[in-house]
Amino acid sequence: MPSVTKNPIRIVILDNHALVRAGIRLLIESQPGMEIVGEAGNLSESIEVVINNTPDIILLELNLAEQESSVIIPSILKVSEQARLILVTGNTDPQVHQLAVENGVMGVIYKTQPPEILLKAIEKVFAGEVWLERSMIANVLSRLSRNNKPAKISSEAESITRLSEREKEVVRLIGQGLKNKIISTQLCISETTVRHHLTSIYSKLGVSDRLELLIYAHRYGLVKSSNS
Repeated sequence: MPSVTKNPIRIVILDNHALVRAGIRLLIESQPGMEIVGEAGNLSESIEVVINNTPDIILLELNLAEQESSVIIPSILKVSEQARLILVTGNTDPQVHQLAVENGVMGVIYKTQPPEILLKAIEKVFAGEVWLERSMIANVLSRLSRNNKPAKISSEAESITRLSEREKEVVRLIGQGLKNKIISTQLCISETTVRHHLTSIYSKLGVSDRLELLIYAHRYGLVKSSNS
């Protein structure tokens, strides 16, 4: 069961199926530390709901509109930069999921998965982690490394030199897709210390979350790719 937080995690549901929204609402409203602050069934309503309710987490189904994820996701994030998106989908096409992640989704949940998986994903993504299969992370990073060559290597190298050796170890383990608990065990430090290191790393490298750090680490050679 999700732990109780001081301020409930504010959640918006964006899905064009009313029954799906109702089911997710019933599930989440039964949990301490989470609350539904809005829902919508089409893109225009979604923008309004997100603007008016400042959610922490947005549960999104891409069937919300007959548009590509490259249009839907940036449109939503533009009006709610602090929110983190989780794709809750019945679509099993990995390319669709990868494109969604490249456009800003922090987690992917299948509608066939047990309810407790969704609750756990909400907690993890809210805490700044990603909820993605490791193979998906690898595919996304591979696509980005092919399509986006670093433009300012020298300036990024300067930022990287500001990292301590311990912070570089944390980045390397993040790049392997490891969670904070496993990182803390491997480095013999507490999870709180891991979080402190991540806060410092984000600041030094100019990234805002774990997914951006993953992309940055692979793009600038802080993690060895599986192809190297």
